[in-house]
Amino acid sequence: MDRKIEDILKRNQLSVTSGRKKILELFLQQDGALAHNDIEKRAGEKFDRVTIYRTLQAFLEKGMIHSIPTSDNSIRYALCKDNCSEGHHHDDHVHFVCSACGNTVCLEGVMVPPIKLPNGFVVEQVEMLVSGVCKSCNMDV
Repeated sequence: MDRKIEDILKRNQLSVTSGRKKILELFLQQDGALAHNDIEKRAGEKFDRVTIYRTLQAFLEKGMIHSIPTSDNSIRYALCKDNCSEGHHHDDHVHFVCSACGNTVCLEGVMVPPIKLPNGFVVEQVEMLVSGVCKSCNMDV
């Protein structure tokens, strides 16, 4: 895993630091999205908030992760698909937030429908957030 993480960082022209390696490892181990606070708790080592923030910003700019605004005005982050690149995100899938466990998951196979705007308007980004009960929590019921 360590070699894979270093390769991803180098491919995205980022220096390989212990903080970046640890944060990228957390994303690779996670099925869903992570909030800044999740990363702070799971990092184990003591990374300050600024280091985590700067790392997330670098990952966003390089197209490694994408942000997911949530209904409570917080932001979660998830790994991008391989076709995202610096300045060009192509994560046009639906994001699902479980009202029972709070997990946010990218539904890669569920695409955001095309949005037709009136003349003169230009779409730059569309985000679709669906809330409900995830399949894990639904099985518990």
